[in-house]
Amino acid sequence: MLLDLITSRRVVFVGGKGGVGKTSIAAALALGRAAAGARVLLVSTDPAHNLGHLWDRPVGDEPLRLADPGDLAAGAAGYVDGLEIDPERTVEQHLSAVAGMMRRLLPERMHAPAARHLELARQAPGTHESAVLERIAEAVELGEEAYDLVVFDTAPSGHTLRLLALPEQLTSWTETLLANRDRSERFGAAVRGLGGSEESDRDAELRRILVRRRNRFSRLREVVTDRAQTGFVVVLTAELLPIAETMEVYEKLTGLGVDVAALVANRRSPADAGELLARRRRQEDKHLVRLRQRVPDVPLLDVPLLPGDVVGTEALAALADRLGPSSS
Repeated sequence: MLLDLITSRRVVFVGGKGGVGKTSIAAALALGRAAAGARVLLVSTDPAHNLGHLWDRPVGDEPLRLADPGDLAAGAAGYVDGLEIDPERTVEQHLSAVAGMMRRLLPERMHAPAARHLELARQAPGTHESAVLERIAEAVELGEEAYDLVVFDTAPSGHTLRLLALPEQLTSWTETLLANRDRSERFGAAVRGLGGSEESDRDAELRRILVRRRNRFSRLREVVTDRAQTGFVVVLTAELLPIAETMEVYEKLTGLGVDVAALVANRRSPADAGELLARRRRQEDKHLVRLRQRVPDVPLLDVPLLPGDVVGTEALAALADRLGPSSS
């Protein structure tokens, strides 16, 4: 059972090529674990947010209750809270926090140049990813404090892989900054003497900020690469391009030290509903054989093509029921 595979996990990423049904599978996993009594936080990192459409209600940038015990099976004590990370708001908050820090730490003569630099940074490569990664780290920390499981409904594969590579890069970058700050502080202390000053206070605050940032990303890296805590579920459709992308995603995730907990072949065509769909099913089977040859050791689950739209708690609960035995 796919739900059994993630029972012991505290963090689950659900990803794959765009348009394969990641959001539906992520929501069904969240609801299935809640039905078993878990407190679940469901987080969308995809700029093309669909959680609100899926649950048929507005979902914003702060946790909102999507399903409570009254929506679940009788006797279930779990619930699902959801949030959609707003990229624009996240970048704005991120830059606002940096601007405030600069105003505190820089001499007044540097405020105007710093403001111009931040305005340029708003559209710079990496600004969006860094800000979103901060929110992912916050969600993981919130999950450790208040939830049993955090499920991330992620952006299409390339974007997600870049995000998952960032914690190690940012930790290393911050370590370099700290080393440079240490050398600068030692030199400054030699020039000023060891007495206190406004400048040394600023240095101490900057160091605290850098240490906090380093520790946050280092902790995120530890969580993401801990297979006892974290797993990645790759969702695909049994077609040529999604299969090829899934193989690439698997190799890159394992290279990053991320455990691929399961593969989900979504919207599988029925074999007994006419010749057209039967032929399509046979073609899908061939694609999945090729996938199984390349990725032999990860559980592979079939989810059938379902009638109607998967919208609302009832439909998601029906999908959760389909997350059954893995095929070999």
